[in-house]
Amino acid sequence: MDELRLKLAIQKSGRLTEPSLDLLVRCGLKISRGKDQLMAYGENMPLDVLFVRDDDIPDLVQEDVCDLGLVGLNVLEEKRLELASRGHAARFQQVRTLDFGRCRLALAVPDGASFEGPSSLRGKRIATTYPYLLEKYLRERDVCAEIVTLSGAVEIAPRLGRADLICDLVSTGSTLQANHLREVETVLESHAVLIRTPLDLPPLKDEWVQRLLMRIDGVQQVRESKYIMLHAPRSALGEIRKLLPGSESPTIIPLEGFPDRVAIHAVCRENVFWETLESLKKAGASALLVLPVEKMLA
Repeated sequence: MDELRLKLAIQKSGRLTEPSLDLLVRCGLKISRGKDQLMAYGENMPLDVLFVRDDDIPDLVQEDVCDLGLVGLNVLEEKRLELASRGHAARFQQVRTLDFGRCRLALAVPDGASFEGPSSLRGKRIATTYPYLLEKYLRERDVCAEIVTLSGAVEIAPRLGRADLICDLVSTGSTLQANHLREVETVLESHAVLIRTPLDLPPLKDEWVQRLLMRIDGVQQVRESKYIMLHAPRSALGEIRKLLPGSESPTIIPLEGFPDRVAIHAVCRENVFWETLESLKKAGASALLVLPVEKMLA
């Protein structure tokens, strides 16, 4: 029955679209979707994916049109502040911080313009698509400036004479460089988050939400994790434990026929670099093997 299927809203097109779909695939979801369809049907889970504008995701979730939403923290906080300005409390619940979609909402000035801290913003015109976050930033620093709200193409506002500087999302900084702008101050560090409806869900739906959250946790735990196996002298155990990155309690296995040597198996929750392997070998390790970790449940 359709009313027992979860509905998840994600960005229709943008920097979060592919990572969001990749996360769902890693969680085991198989979806069928036509080329231009705005909804994908979960074949092996009672979960349907809606492709919508990212600005609409918080509203769709808090109005219970969708049960879940994957959205950038920048969008979520802007919506929260907008609702507060109208005397309304946000009714969506943030249930997970996700490890993709990292960027920052930052102030940028034209190349050659001086900037000596927030006080430099007094009396200036600042173009942005995030007026509520920018207003909060200025208010907290007791700065009076004019906020010029634009729906897009913020980076060209100074060249058009519409603003003195901008407040926009920055990832690599290449767009700023292309428009002769220089990043000077961070307003908000952002990343993807998972939100859910404030309403109680039927037991079957809630069970699938919990299963999905458990799978997301498992995927995030192993994204940079590696499974490492090696042989080593017992006398080198202390040094080797220190060298294993992000591993709390490796498994120590006696080697048959070699009373002074052991096998060590460990899940390393950080990347294992060549320098790490070289250091382990120098400490006495041999037969080193590093494998990717696909899934893990604590």
